[in-house]
Amino acid sequence: MTNHPVEMFNYHIWANQTILGRIKEISPSVLNQEVNSSFPTIAHALSHIYAVDTMWYLVLTGTGMPEAFQKSIPLNMSILNSVDEYANLFAQLSEQYKEWLQNQTDLEQTILLDNPFAGIRQTRLSEIVLHTANHGTYHRGNISTMLRQLGHASTMNDYSLFWYQMPAEAI
Repeated sequence: MTNHPVEMFNYHIWANQTILGRIKEISPSVLNQEVNSSFPTIAHALSHIYAVDTMWYLVLTGTGMPEAFQKSIPLNMSILNSVDEYANLFAQLSEQYKEWLQNQTDLEQTILLDNPFAGIRQTRLSEIVLHTANHGTYHRGNISTMLRQLGHASTMNDYSLFWYQMPAEAI
């Protein structure tokens, strides 16, 4: 039986690698070119995705959300100089997530989530994993738009393409 939150997180990892691979094919300057969009540069968008992924990882591993949010703020503001630096950060965090996911016996377990922006609620671990993947999808869409605004084609990184890129036994 497919574990959908884990499959969606695997998609999230693949899609991040795919968009980073596309950015790497373009001039290194594209990372920090200003654009009138959701973020001032592609680097800002990547830093945001990474910071939020890190924040949710901290929450999943037992840190309260207010503290996890505070710890992620510097990551959100840290703008890196190269796609390789982003790729390395995302790869390291992905490994941490994979290890955490492998050790989970019940992703339907709930935790008390104290969201500083929305309040307190019981939240399933699976919901957090799915939200993390969904958040990344949203902002990879921003990056695709930013690439087009800068005169470059993006790359497909849809979930349905992931199905065809990954061997059935790997999913």
